[in-house]
Amino acid sequence: MEKEFTPVLIPTSLYKKIEEKIKGTEFSSVSSYITKVLRETLAKEEENKEVFTAEEEEKIKERLKALGYID
Repeated sequence: MEKEFTPVLIPTSLYKKIEEKIKGTEFSSVSSYITKVLRETLAKEEENKEVFTAEEEEKIKERLKALGYID
């Protein structure tokens, strides 16, 4: 399967800072560094997502209590 890419524009000053930061690291390009950082950021956001609202969670707990699954 072939990967598709699209360009993303960032300020030149930021690009240069990243370029300096990745010198001597495992990153072969600014793009690979940015991709890794964005993937990590998105993964953290996914981890922090609430599955249920507080109201939904309370309704579920009430239903489980009514069914005798929890006290």
